[in-house]
Amino acid sequence: MIDLLDVHTHTIASVHAYSTLREMITAAKEQGLSLIGISDHGPKMPGAFHEFYFCNFKVIRRDAYGIDLVMGVELNIIDFAGSTDLRQDFLERVDYAIASLHDPCIKPGTREQNTAALIGAMKNPKVRIIGHPDNPKYPVDFDALAKAAKENHVLLECNNSSYAPGGSRQGSRELAGELLTACKQHGTMIIMGSDAHIDLDVGNHVHAQELIKKYQFPEELVINSQPELFKTWIKD
Repeated sequence: MIDLLDVHTHTIASVHAYSTLREMITAAKEQGLSLIGISDHGPKMPGAFHEFYFCNFKVIRRDAYGIDLVMGVELNIIDFAGSTDLRQDFLERVDYAIASLHDPCIKPGTREQNTAALIGAMKNPKVRIIGHPDNPKYPVDFDALAKAAKENHVLLECNNSSYAPGGSRQGSRELAGELLTACKQHGTMIIMGSDAHIDLDVGNHVHAQELIKKYQFPEELVINSQPELFKTWIKD
């Protein structure tokens, strides 16, 4: 599979990550990527930077590093209606947003509540990706999720970090088949994300690729091979 982009990455601005913006971009170039996105955590994540961090992305020249660069945010969903943790006026200044459920920010609910939270977050026009939706801590209705993602022009993520041995979301690997089956049924596009918290992991989608192959998921529904489509996707 051609793999040219990675837009779920974290810099030292996420505090529990360990590489700078320049280091992450350099790593992406060395991996042969065409596009990298930086998606540091929203302010409700313990230790995260103040929301002002997201207000000045205009100073970052997107064409200065010899690779396409987009600046985003990984929002924390904070209630079962799908509300997130960054003011809308700041959110308008980022290129794209990933919305995710993280247990320091919201305790797991029922299958219905968790599904409602993710679908509610999709209603925000800046949210273009749902992060690690197959986290077993937050059981969801994958069929309803895939259908809503297709309707709302949102990508569902296959999170490489979730599938890695010893990763923090153990059990995700076993649920990936249900996610991919639902997306295949509804023609819902997905995105592979490294969830890199250090430059060494930028562009690392080896576990996600393995599962995509295992479940015979159509490559045309994986946006990682289509950087130009992704750039259009986040603008629509």
